[in-house]
Amino acid sequence: MSVSTFSLFELIRYDAIVAAIASFLTCILLLSTKKWHGSLSMDTTNGLQKFHTTPTPRIGGIAIAIGVLAGYAASSHGVAATEKRAILSAILLAGIPAFVFGLLEDVTKKVSVKTRLLATMASGVLGWGITGTSVTHADIWGLDWLLGFTFISILFTAFVVSGAANSINIIDGFNGLTAGTSIIILLTFGFIARQVGDIPLAFTCIIILGAVFGFFIVNWPSGKIFLGDGGAYFLGFTLAWIAVLLPERNSQISPWTSLLIFSYPIIEVGFSIVRKSLREGYHPSQPDGVHLHMLANKRWARKIFSNFSKPIQNGLTSPFLWIYTSIPCIMAIFTYQNKWMAILSFCISILCYLAFYNKLAHFSWLPSRRN
Repeated sequence: MSVSTFSLFELIRYDAIVAAIASFLTCILLLSTKKWHGSLSMDTTNGLQKFHTTPTPRIGGIAIAIGVLAGYAASSHGVAATEKRAILSAILLAGIPAFVFGLLEDVTKKVSVKTRLLATMASGVLGWGITGTSVTHADIWGLDWLLGFTFISILFTAFVVSGAANSINIIDGFNGLTAGTSIIILLTFGFIARQVGDIPLAFTCIIILGAVFGFFIVNWPSGKIFLGDGGAYFLGFTLAWIAVLLPERNSQISPWTSLLIFSYPIIEVGFSIVRKSLREGYHPSQPDGVHLHMLANKRWARKIFSNFSKPIQNGLTSPFLWIYTSIPCIMAIFTYQNKWMAILSFCISILCYLAFYNKLAHFSWLPSRRN
């Protein structure tokens, strides 16, 4: 369908509204019953990357999963909606390992990072098993030839999905940060899918966005409930799978467009690995307190919003990162038809990240010479 026939009323969909309401009500239910499950579900305030001031339920991922399921159930059963329901059912089924092992970490605090990464890789393999879809091209010379082999294509898909899901978990540090970032990413994926006529994928994005929004309005800005690992890994897998589907279903879109849309969490993970590797005696898997969102909280939010309570300060950190997230997403909307422009835009996104990071860490937009 052409751009001229696009209407904003397409965003107001019954199944997406149901997803939002189901997610919101589930959050309220989890909050009202925390005295029963709190001994398992509460996130304590102890830890290097803990910024909340009171124990808080960290099982908000349940609300998003139920929201997506409710949106699927409310979706039309007509022939026209068959493909959309197929995409949603694949996400729900393939996302089970990522969600379950993340949720187990939320309630037991004993599931290792390696196990959770393997679980998200299993979700990627399951996605292929259910749909037959995997990454078959990356627009990189040599790699595209290798991806012509099914086994390598499946392994590469599992790796990509796992890495992307983990990147969403990495940025899950402040109220509304992950949910808001995911909403921006989903809007971009959905808009581009709509522009190229992939209506089933576009409407799938809207339903998932509804589920995330239902959680978002409880989570932001005061942080009454947290996403948790279950939510972060399930949402990360969902976004990663959409990132795989968009170029695979629409040959005119380069995989670089998906990478560009996903650039904030991906660059955050890549930069973190490099940064930690350069620190003597530090392993890349160890947590530290100098991620971009943590520096934004320390340098900007605490100073600009000093009169607000700490939970609100935490929530008001997120808009700074939403602005950065929006930069590559806007570029993707204007460059999705041109691979080289998408690659150039991704490089610009990296430079923007490094400039923001240097400004926050060293008080200068550009790195200074050191003797």
